Amino acid sequence: MILQGKYPFPIKANIIPGCDGAGTVLAIGKNVTRFQPGDKVVTFINQWHLAGSMNARVMKSGLGGSLDGTFRQIGAFDEQGLVTMPNDLSFTKAATSSCAGLTAWNALFGDPGRRTQPGHWVLTQGTGGMSIFVLQFAKAVGARVIATTSSTEKEEFLRKLGADHVINYRDEPNWGEVALKLTGGEGVDCVVDVAGPTTLTQSVAAVRLDGLINIIGIVGGGSMDAPMPSLLECWSKLFTARGLWMGNREQVEEMCRAIQAAPEKLRPVVEQRVFKLEDLKDAYRYSESGHHQGKVCVDMDLR
Repeated sequence: MILQGKYPFPIKANIIPGCDGAGTVLAIGKNVTRFQPGDKVVTFINQWHLAGSMNARVMKSGLGGSLDGTFRQIGAFDEQGLVTMPNDLSFTKAATSSCAGLTAWNALFGDPGRRTQPGHWVLTQGTGGMSIFVLQFAKAVGARVIATTSSTEKEEFLRKLGADHVINYRDEPNWGEVALKLTGGEGVDCVVDVAGPTTLTQSVAAVRLDGLINIIGIVGGGSMDAPMPSLLECWSKLFTARGLWMGNREQVEEMCRAIQAAPEKLRPVVEQRVFKLEDLKDAYRYSESGHHQGKVCVDMDLR
């Protein structure tokens, strides 16, 4: 969206893109106390969002948007904008937690009154990095997951990751009704909607009374003028619609502790092919194609 000029948040001219990153601290300033040279760290997107809710100031701290990002070999970062990397992960896999992992964690556990619990039904969409994190985190706490996809190949991939049910939305365009039936007519407790205009109507059909729909973005494309649910449907069906922009550092640290405690269950899923920094344009094109299963990663080492 940044490259296409469609990013809805502040962007600095000639920005170095990329909000996800993991690496080693090479040196520190004299007043730095959180890290030492040699520490392994990961970034998170809103560098000033340390805890609590989003505000106007925090919106101006987007890594790769307002602040120069991670597609470079060496960079200077505020110590407050980094967290300790989980052990036993490669840099490539650890980097995926910065945005996709954090957003998934926030969607499931960020609302204190509606945290996903054992036995809950969670509906997630597709095989992008964030959706896969949702599936993994939900299963780790004992929730039941319904996943959607348009590909027979990806159906099997999602089942291997633990999805209880997979709906192919090309075969079932009214997949919200299918999800409703799978839950015995009750509806799902939590929907994580990443596609926006093309999926929100079905998400509303799938959610239970007093359920939660997390609205993450518009990766499904489509016109913002397309028919979509109105705010009145929050009243008529009593669900909560929650817009979500990643999360804060406190949530990143909570998520990293969970990954540290269960590395086999919560190991990030990445594409087999890892691009080099000089092939960054190809990595963007591949991500845009939608053929990936998990995160598309870039290795900064030019050697």
